[in-house]
Amino acid sequence: MKKDDSRIKAILDRYDEILSSMSDPAVVNDNERYMKLSRELGELTPKTETIKAWQDASERIEEALEIMSSGDKELHDLAAEQLAEAQADEERLGKELMLILTPGDPNDDRSVILEIRAGTGGEEAALFAGTLLKMYKGYAARRGYELSVIDMSETELGGIKELTAEIDGKGAYSRFKFESGVHRVQRVPVTESGGRIHTSAATVAVLPKAGEREITIDPKDLRIDRYRASGAGGQHINRTDSAIRITHIPTGLVVQCQDERSQYKNKDKAMAVLEARLLQMERQGAKDEVDSERRSQVGSGDRSERIRTYNYHQGRVTDHRIGLTLYRLEEILAGDLDEITDALILDEAARKAEKSGDQAT
Repeated sequence: MKKDDSRIKAILDRYDEILSSMSDPAVVNDNERYMKLSRELGELTPKTETIKAWQDASERIEEALEIMSSGDKELHDLAAEQLAEAQADEERLGKELMLILTPGDPNDDRSVILEIRAGTGGEEAALFAGTLLKMYKGYAARRGYELSVIDMSETELGGIKELTAEIDGKGAYSRFKFESGVHRVQRVPVTESGGRIHTSAATVAVLPKAGEREITIDPKDLRIDRYRASGAGGQHINRTDSAIRITHIPTGLVVQCQDERSQYKNKDKAMAVLEARLLQMERQGAKDEVDSERRSQVGSGDRSERIRTYNYHQGRVTDHRIGLTLYRLEEILAGDLDEITDALILDEAARKAEKSGDQAT
């Protein structure tokens, strides 16, 4: 981060401009304008505080280096301690500043549609898909989001062949979008009698939910089928034909929901999934891009294509995108994903900042 970054100057200048404006009697007497400036000031204040703290750390580094080069032996050790402290502060605040200055994803505040599918590995892959669902339930709860299953196809042993879920909460997409891809597990399956470690995989796709009136769907383009919900092994979840299957005729997209006993609730949830997929198609610029977009997120489900590996024998989790390895497997599978997610957010911000700098030059 450069001290003369134009983005830093723009924030500081705007902050001073607002403070000056809010002391103007004409603005004070204009309630609407005053409130608007107050809201903007509230947004800029934490950014400004971070910038000034980072600048202060940089100044302390310069002062400590100057003292250390002065030849004063008595002050050298003290300055060395101050230098180490200031450098740590500058690094920490620099990361915060990078996040502040990097434009966010416009979808970050949205809720999400989560899809999990068993990949390579048969029953073990399906069981691992169920493990991922538990991990995401735990993470959603930690972040204050609500995860609800929309549709799920289970195996006889309780694994998951396919699952669609909804995660509601402001900012859910900003935390869950990094989960899109192939997740690989290395462990001894419950079905393995010889104690050998197997490798299998499950795929995850994360789509931002469409906002109200963001997608217009002609009711004539929908075929809605009602059927009796069923669980693993053909067991009935309920005794009414409340499950809903919606086919979008122009694109051939099919979504279904059988989680709720209410037919209307199932229809609403299925429509939310359909809208998210259609929104993804629209953003890709072509209706036939949804499947390829989802494939670009989840790959083919092959073991060699992965974003993350969960190794039970070593108790480690490795995110291959940023080369991060943590020996906290149990905590992570319980939903403690923040350390990984924060590192991925910082990496994304760094890449965006680098790209922005390249374009500026």
